[in-house]
Amino acid sequence: MQIINQFIHYSAVALEITGIAIIVIISISAIFNAFVMLMKGVEHHTLFRAFRHHLARGILLGLEFLVGADIINTVTLDMSFRSIGVLAVVVLIRTFLSFTLETEMSGHWPWQEHMVRAGKAKN
Repeated sequence: MQIINQFIHYSAVALEITGIAIIVIISISAIFNAFVMLMKGVEHHTLFRAFRHHLARGILLGLEFLVGADIINTVTLDMSFRSIGVLAVVVLIRTFLSFTLETEMSGHWPWQEHMVRAGKAKN
């Protein structure tokens, strides 16, 4: 049983490290891309929007891994009402962040997706 708990613990740690690494690497990539766009003379508004879009996608992806690690830790290693409550709050915050970042990246509300594809969305 101890070997299984260690495996689960190391799996959760690996997911946490992966999530952090994704956020850091994509942040560096976003900065690099912004610098390249700046050197090419891209308009500042376009550059800023592309930078934020790139950064938001990295944060969303990294958050997915971090939440996965929290779920593994809570459900398998530390099953208590307090830890489940903390997990619920973390998932709610992550869902809110995901919703707002996705809305900001796409430029419209999620329920307007079909109108955007048809070219009729009003922001």
